[in-house]
Amino acid sequence: MKVYIDTFGCTFNQGDSQIMAGLLKEDNAQIVSKMEDADVIILNTCYVKQPTEQKVINRIKKVQEQFSDKKLIISGCMVEIDPDKLKKAAPSAGWIGPRQIKSTPDVVKSCMNGEVSRMIGHGDEIKAGLPKIRFDPFVHISQICEGCVGRCTYCCTRFARGKLQSYPVEDIKKEIESAVEDGCVEIQLTAQDTAAYGKDTGKTLSELINEITTIPGDFRLRVGMMHPKSMMGDLDELIQAFMHRNVYKFMHIPIQSGNDSVLMHMGRGHTVAQYKEIISEIKEKIPEISIATDIIVGYPTETDEDFQDTLKLIKDIKPNFIHISKYRHRPMAISSSLPEIDHNIMKKRSKALNDLKSKILYKNNLAEIDKVHEILITEKGSKGGYIGRTNSYKPVVIENGEIGTFVKVKINNATSTYLKGSVV
Repeated sequence: MKVYIDTFGCTFNQGDSQIMAGLLKEDNAQIVSKMEDADVIILNTCYVKQPTEQKVINRIKKVQEQFSDKKLIISGCMVEIDPDKLKKAAPSAGWIGPRQIKSTPDVVKSCMNGEVSRMIGHGDEIKAGLPKIRFDPFVHISQICEGCVGRCTYCCTRFARGKLQSYPVEDIKKEIESAVEDGCVEIQLTAQDTAAYGKDTGKTLSELINEITTIPGDFRLRVGMMHPKSMMGDLDELIQAFMHRNVYKFMHIPIQSGNDSVLMHMGRGHTVAQYKEIISEIKEKIPEISIATDIIVGYPTETDEDFQDTLKLIKDIKPNFIHISKYRHRPMAISSSLPEIDHNIMKKRSKALNDLKSKILYKNNLAEIDKVHEILITEKGSKGGYIGRTNSYKPVVIENGEIGTFVKVKINNATSTYLKGSVV
């Protein structure tokens, strides 16, 4: 039985695909790298944004047209968020809900037998420690918890992933120990909100990081997105944990808007002042830290004045990475009951923010020229060369290198999105 897995979306979803592949391999299935070689095609979907939804729908249609002789299974967030649309798009497809991953071999077997098997709902299975086939031999994705404690009004993912379930520290640590022994040099901790880790079990993210950094080996730990509200009770301890040499000095802390009224309407649970205080405290104690943030442009209640507040905030905090999304209604999201603002206004605001982003990121990166960094080489560049990451997770392109090794480089050029360096 040959299976092809196509993955959309976040690091967590990539982790789900790697588990599905691992479970199938244990069940004597063969994971293939081309759709045309497969008996069964699994599309692991993301549904967080409208453009991604459209890509998913287009892929489902294309697969059915080009490979009508093959069995199709849909997994991921679309299964739980928009089952009616999925039934219309692929009436004979099998389903695997995001929290029903362990059922993958059974669903595949049922589909091969001509049955339409659909496993959905919020189970309580622990994903840490499940078999995985890594898509990159040097990078290990470690899922630490699933679900969240937030109530963001624009979000549909929380309905797909359900309530928070944190995995045991010992299971996570054991999985990462095995990955490091296998030669992984980058460990990516992932969740819908990594800072929510342990809020259901009495543990904290800082405690987990401290445990992981006791693992012997020369590896780097990249911690995934943290909700500002979830960080508040653990901030001092988190800062201390991030000071360990094995932890990338990189934090992804979305703000979404620079206006308190919009943040309140979004259900974010924190203010701009609280966010700025978090960033200030982190930068004071870890000066080399890279901050990534997310902005949603054009939330239904956002006025021109509100948007100006967002521009002001970005000028103030000068993030190193900024992810910008135009607001779109999502199925099940509370904000979908509000009228969307004019899309031309949204487009204009998005351009203004993108222009500011380019200037800030370019200026930030120019400051790195002539500095020497130790980088971890993690991948080949799509246009040649190799890509490594500085201790602050900034990408550096070099001409030659060996994936999985640390090298010292001098930065000799910069763009708004990456640095260029030469080995010293």
